[in-house]
Parts: sequence; C-alpha cells; structure tokens
Amino acid sequence: MAAAARLVSTTLARSSSLAAAARRPDLLASSPRGFSSMADSIQRSGSGDITRVLFCGPYWPASTNFTKESSDLCHYTDSDNSVYIFSALVDEVGLEEVPDVIQNYHLCVVKNRRLDSDTIAKASQMKIIMQYGVGLEGVDVNAATEHKIKVARIPGSTTGNAVSCAEMAIYLTLGVLRKQKVMDTAVKRKDLGIPVGDTIFGKSVLILGFGAIGVEIAKRLRPFGVKILATKRNWSSDTLPCDIDELVDKKGGPEDMYEFAGEADIVGIVDHKFLSAMKKGSYLVNIARGRLLDYDAVFNHLKSGHLGGLGIDVAWTEPYDPEDPILKFSNVIITPHIAGVTEYSYRTMAKVVGDVALKLHSGEPITEVEFVN
Repeated sequence: MAAAARLVSTTLARSSSLAAAARRPDLLASSPRGFSSMADSIQRSGSGDITRVLFCGPYWPASTNFTKESSDLCHYTDSDNSVYIFSALVDEVGLEEVPDVIQNYHLCVVKNRRLDSDTIAKASQMKIIMQYGVGLEGVDVNAATEHKIKVARIPGSTTGNAVSCAEMAIYLTLGVLRKQKVMDTAVKRKDLGIPVGDTIFGKSVLILGFGAIGVEIAKRLRPFGVKILATKRNWSSDTLPCDIDELVDKKGGPEDMYEFAGEADIVGIVDHKFLSAMKKGSYLVNIARGRLLDYDAVFNHLKSGHLGGLGIDVAWTEPYDPEDPILKFSNVIITPHIAGVTEYSYRTMAKVVGDVALKLHSGEPITEVEFVN
C-alpha cells in the first residue's frame, strides 16, 4: 500500500503513532515545530483514535500529493512506509485493491473508482465518501445512505474548479477552431501560413447546463463577441451565483435544447438526435462527462463532415485508448481529463480534504463540502 499524507491536526493522536515516534527520538528532538511538546499534550489527552483517509487509485496524482503537502507539521514514516500525523493517516491504494481494504477507513476520496452497493457494504467504519471535485456518478448514493454513510462533493464555485474547467473549455474551443492538430503537422513539415482557421468572434455558443462551470464559461466567452445560448432546468435567481442577464442572450430549459442546437456553432454534449439537429460544420466541446457523448453518433458525424470539430477533456472510456479511431481525425483534440487540474484548484481542494478529515476526527460540523444525502 502506497503511503500518503500530512493532514493538519492539533491535539489528537493514536498511541501507536506516538510509540513509533518514540522509537525515533531524533525526530522528537529535532522537530522545528515542537513535536515533542505537542506529543506530550496528546498523550495526556488519552485519545487513541486516528481518522483514516483512503484515496482510490493512482490517477490524478496531484490530489494525493497536494493533500500530503497540506500541512507543514512534523510527521513520522514507519517501516511500512505509512506516514503518521497527529490525527489522520492517508493512504492511496490501487483501484482493484479498494474493496479489500475499504473496511479500514473512515473517509474515502473516490476519484474515478466506482463504489457499488457491494463495496459500500464492506465499508464498516466509513463515515464520508467524497469526490476530489464534483462528480459523484460512480457512487451508489442510495447504498451509502442505507449504511449511514454521507456522500459529498467539493463545490467548484468555491475552490477554483469551475474557473479551471471554464478555461479548459475556452482552450479546447480555440484549439478546434484554429485546427491545432493540423498546425502541429504543419510545423513538423516546415510549412508556413496553413491551416486556415476560424475565429470564435461572431459565433453562437450553446452551453448545456448553466451551473457554476457554465457561468464561468459565459463570463470568459462574452469578451470574444459571441452570442450565448444556455439551457438550465431552473432559472430562478436563487439557483444562480450572479445576475446573468448580461451573460446569456437566450435562455431555455432542457426542452429547448434541440431548437438551440440548430442555432449554435459551438455546443457541448450528446446523442445522435442532438448532433443531427446541430448546424452542419458546428463544433462540439465536452468537459463534463465522457458518457454524455454517444460514441457512434460522434464518430459518424465527424466522418460525414456534419460535425466540424471535437474538443474533449473526458471520453467514453478512461484512460483513453491512444488507437481509438476518433483520435485519428485531424479536427479532434483530446486532453487527459485535466480541466479541473490546476495548481489553484487542487491546492484549494487539498485543504478542503484536510479540513474534512480534521473535523470528522474532532466531531466539529463539516461545512466545506456539499452533502448529497
């Protein structure tokens, strides 16, 4: 089991971790942060518990690494390569190993591990299942509720995740319009002045699902001189973070998506019916969920030329198959699910995970995340 992390703590520790530290008096003596005196106070507190945090799988490694760095307190690495801290122990395990060890943990950060009812039933000590971000479609929330486990996401509007994803949407949009793949080929061939790209100026952009990310996309698109169309289930003011009248030119609900598709030059998401409703030569950008795309429909519309280009950060299978036929099209750009992976957003979310672990340990109210059950 790979080790992880240093989460902030102040007063509680497991007696075994102190015993381990006692076997290394040099650590206690040399601590610049008063490890020894803090350990004394911990021993007097009489607590023998540690909150154990599980990160699922090796992908998005910055999530684990930044959580490790979320505290500068002294820690102790034992012979089994586990990192002991005052109140929490964080481990990263392989995706296939999760069902075998989940019973040992109190907090689980799922990443791209699907947690079904069978796996959740084994999580006998689990208190919270959370995402390092917002996507929880891989978690059986009903099963978690039955086992009295809370399920949570980190709101993107407060961590920089929405901002990061919005910037990636702009990046992919510009990339497909300016034909990034063809430009790369031109450089390799020592060509100049090709390809002829297109501008985002004057385009109509349809944002499907005008949530936190959609709002940030609209803010960044507006200066480009575009017409913005957007769909949302509920447009009431209490569901929006700001006054959006100046951001959106045409608003609608899910029932309007096909009509809007016929107007838009750039859209994000969906099936054969939707793609067929799009203007010929329009572009599709997806930073939401890979499974929102009908693979065969996208492939066929790219092949026929009805779809002018595709820019995606998420796909139908992950990790991506580098030999996937869709990737052979010159008007397709794909990035490795990194829309929200920026220094800003990941450092902020690392602190949230640390704070949740601390408050879970101490019994304080947890306000940093959004619970869905």
